[in-house]
Amino acid sequence: WLVIDRKVYDVSKFSKQHPGGSRVIRHYAGQDATDAFVAFHNDKSLVKKYLKSLLIGELAPDQPSFESNKKKSLLEDFRELRCTIEKMGLLRPNYIFFSLIFLHFVVLDAASWLTVWYFGISLVPFLIGIAFFTIAQIQMGWFQHDLGHCSVFGKPKWNRLLQIVVINVLKGLPASWWNHLHNQHHAKPNCFRKDPDLNMHPLLFSLGKTLSVEV
Repeated sequence: WLVIDRKVYDVSKFSKQHPGGSRVIRHYAGQDATDAFVAFHNDKSLVKKYLKSLLIGELAPDQPSFESNKKKSLLEDFRELRCTIEKMGLLRPNYIFFSLIFLHFVVLDAASWLTVWYFGISLVPFLIGIAFFTIAQIQMGWFQHDLGHCSVFGKPKWNRLLQIVVINVLKGLPASWWNHLHNQHHAKPNCFRKDPDLNMHPLLFSLGKTLSVEV
């Protein structure tokens, strides 16, 4: 069970079909998932249609709709800030910007191969080709990151389709693998055992006294 806008939903069965992955939604079992729900879903009216069949109740008036380890004033400030940002239109994508990003890393990627093909594999053209290729790959990573967050197009399916082209075809990595891990990271950032970015080997990487002891 989890809470969204003070309404309680049973997502036990639905979690297996959840487009964002089962772990993301299970990380909020027994918790208030309102802010994560707002952050992850652009078309909230569409998603709420699916929630209707999962509704099982509502929080009692005396029950807080936030975790006991969180400050209510901080949550309210964050929600107010998000509303302000949305009203200012700062979350609307700039299609010209993303088009130029896509065009420039495609050109760099092609230039890297053409440089080696035309000038051969002597040291200088090889290093130039590596430079072009490295910059292109880095930019592809950030571009597919925005696509994975469904931040480029209004409809999720177009974001997913272009993400597959960029990360699967151009970078050689599976989009499903990246989304599975990265969605968990943003759902529970820096939460030990829930954020995959913290699942590092304790002998090679650890952060702070608490995490070191817990590992």
